[in-house]
Amino acid sequence: MRTATVTRKTAETDISVEINLDGTGTYDNQTGVGFFDHMLDQLARHALIDMTIRATGDLHIDDHHTVEDTGIAIGQALVQAMGDKRGIRRYGACLLPMDDALVRTALDLSARPFLIWNVDIPTQKIGAFDTELVREFFQALSTHGGITLHVDALHGVNSHHIAEAAFKAVARALRDALEVDPRKSDAIPSTKGSL
Repeated sequence: MRTATVTRKTAETDISVEINLDGTGTYDNQTGVGFFDHMLDQLARHALIDMTIRATGDLHIDDHHTVEDTGIAIGQALVQAMGDKRGIRRYGACLLPMDDALVRTALDLSARPFLIWNVDIPTQKIGAFDTELVREFFQALSTHGGITLHVDALHGVNSHHIAEAAFKAVARALRDALEVDPRKSDAIPSTKGSL
């Protein structure tokens, strides 16, 4: 089973993440940040990763630490659950439409973190949620998950649609990259012999 449990406790947050890479996309995510929970649910559902997250943070200040630290913990859980990455397809991509929004994502589970983020979210808030935190989440996920991640919003006028399309596109790309390749299920997907 490709599963992991990660806990992260700091002076600002207390987070636990449980994932199963071979799940069906069931989720139970509670961070205290409503819109963020909705996005994490999309990530789990469309990546087919079973995910349970509990987070408490210094929300009396703002949502930043909770969102960023959750991204860190999910990234660490992905690394733990993948193990030596034997058999995975490694690469994934998705072109995802959501009404007015169209988001393109490509990623490599390379252990070489890098984020390219070409996403313009036109408003500063979605409800009470700071839209700049969408990028902060993916920066943390990329860095601590060892993911080369490119996200480009090609179209979009509605902030909620753009953000949600980004989460769904990354999820679909992750799903493809994490799938076991039946033609090379016993091999590390690199000429180096390790990732």
